[in-house]
Amino acid sequence: MTTESGALVRVIRGIDSVSEWSGRIAAWLVIPLIAVMSWEILVRKVARPTYWAFDLSYMLYGALFMLGTAYTLYRGSHIRTDFLYQGWPVKVQASVDAVCYLLLFFPGIAIFFWFATDWAIISWQREERAMASAWMPVLYPLKAVVPVALALLLLQGVAEFLKCVYAIRHAEWLSKPRSLEEVLSEELPLEEKAK
Repeated sequence: MTTESGALVRVIRGIDSVSEWSGRIAAWLVIPLIAVMSWEILVRKVARPTYWAFDLSYMLYGALFMLGTAYTLYRGSHIRTDFLYQGWPVKVQASVDAVCYLLLFFPGIAIFFWFATDWAIISWQREERAMASAWMPVLYPLKAVVPVALALLLLQGVAEFLKCVYAIRHAEWLSKPRSLEEVLSEELPLEEKAK
């Protein structure tokens, strides 16, 4: 096992920490989403449905979903079909991943980022509102989330590409810091055995 140090590792760890914290912050959007949906259910049973709950719920969910993509990539939770891939040597895995990031991921996300940024700027300039809703909520804050989320995803893609470079150089993957959930899941069975 090689020592995980150097400028490359520091850059990777720095980007990973940005993705981890952006994901943790975005996760708090679940609280207002639950509050809005609970309020709507309660009011619907007592009185009549609100005009704003549906719009606010899809905006909160959309922001949560988009802002969580970089964190999901960081945790390796995007869908993969790796029944062949997992048996390959680390250098081959890293080489395939690096080529896929260069040829597929970066161009696609960069194009989406370019168009989403333009889309969000125009929405802010026009102070765009949802015309299909009686409440007519503003849409430009939600549309601004898209390029922010894509920028975070692109940044995490850089970290993942650099992890491939590290794996190609050292013939092993860079270790991932364990999440709180992983640490707790290992400690809980030990506590139960002690009882």
